[in-house]
Amino acid sequence: MIYSVRHTTTFRYEPAVRESVMEVRLQPRSEGEQRCLNFTLDVEPSANVMQYRDFVGNTVHHFDIAGSHTQVKVAANSTVDVEVVPPPRATDSGDWADLDALVGAGDYWETLLPSHFAHGSEALEQLAKQLRCERRDTPFSLLSEVNEALYRGFAYVPNSTKVDSPIEEALVSRQGVCQDFAHIMIALVRSLRVPCRYVSGYMFHRDETKADRSSEGASHAWAEALIPRLGWVAFDPTNNLVGADRHIKVAIGRDYADVPPTRGVYKGDAQSELSVSVSVSPADEVRPEPPAPSFVIRSRPVLIRTPALHSEQEQQQQQ
Repeated sequence: MIYSVRHTTTFRYEPAVRESVMEVRLQPRSEGEQRCLNFTLDVEPSANVMQYRDFVGNTVHHFDIAGSHTQVKVAANSTVDVEVVPPPRATDSGDWADLDALVGAGDYWETLLPSHFAHGSEALEQLAKQLRCERRDTPFSLLSEVNEALYRGFAYVPNSTKVDSPIEEALVSRQGVCQDFAHIMIALVRSLRVPCRYVSGYMFHRDETKADRSSEGASHAWAEALIPRLGWVAFDPTNNLVGADRHIKVAIGRDYADVPPTRGVYKGDAQSELSVSVSVSPADEVRPEPPAPSFVIRSRPVLIRTPALHSEQEQQQQQ
């Protein structure tokens, strides 16, 4: 299946800021069953956009807008070919001994250790006991069970958490967005010595499929765990999906802190407003008008006491 993806991010400032520096991770990866056929990135005001690949192969674009401006608009357009493959099966996976041998022969330490957003806590330990999250059955069957348990036990509530909310907020309230669900699953899985990583990207929502909880018109996040004999397998606890037949992978990392869609700073004493719109459709469908912003975020006033002080701005994976 070939998908067309449009992701538009607009930052507005009042009053004008003096300079903006930003990096974005919006270009889909080319690996496995996925190929990014083309990608364009348009920035307003115009800027010299440069790029590099980070230590895990994500493409990172970055730019600096000097001079006074009241708005920064970043428009990313992609065409991605995602091969439709059968969902992974438990009968094709290995057992815990196979997993330990796989981990022992490779370099997976970064996906095994606690990270900024995916780490242990008393609330997480209580959840692990409730879900019987322990080494039993096989890695694939256990993770599939945990994936479904998070889907059934936690409510998907847009705007219920913030970009920097710790997982304790979602664990206590039993609600959150895809970013929270991915972090909780990653923390649970790593405690069992299963390599697990955070994936940012998009999901295609079929019109006839009403079971999807994640919001159409927003980016998405899920987890990937290393399963013996199957490799990296996608687990989406937000939508209770295993396998990535409708997912478009953009970036991978230890957690959200490694791969925000946009991250930057600006100089100035200003309030900022962030609006985002995302459209994912089959490439043969024509959508001449971009969708309306799926969410708008307004910042609190930022008091700048010295000209050198910067204000940070970051886009949450999903609202």
